[in-house]
Amino acid sequence: VQLQASGGGLVQPGGSLRLSCVASGGTFSSYALAWFRQAPGKEREFVSAMDLSGVTRKYADSVKGRFTISRDNAKNTVYLQMFSLKPEDTAAYYCAARVGRVVASAMSRAGAYDYWGQGTQVTVSS
Repeated sequence: VQLQASGGGLVQPGGSLRLSCVASGGTFSSYALAWFRQAPGKEREFVSAMDLSGVTRKYADSVKGRFTISRDNAKNTVYLQMFSLKPEDTAAYYCAARVGRVVASAMSRAGAYDYWGQGTQVTVSS
């Protein structure tokens, strides 16, 4: 399984971006999916995750109400729609996938995911 993330860029505070992550190899509909981010000098942190069905979605408290995760199985793509961006959202964003189910309590853990994309940089600055 290979993951290719895109959609990052420079945006002003309050702006929006949509990240995309295309998967190749395997059966996309069988993946649990997630987004993590890592700012310079900080550890990688959980942003959002979605189970196989798309019914269960989790968000970090810092992005709840501003970010939305979604998936399009026909396009083998997971999205992260980001609104009301803040300077503290500046980071490299990584998509991740796990083949099969992940229990809700583990969805926010990086170790639960088997495959990772290369990261796309998001910079929020005026």
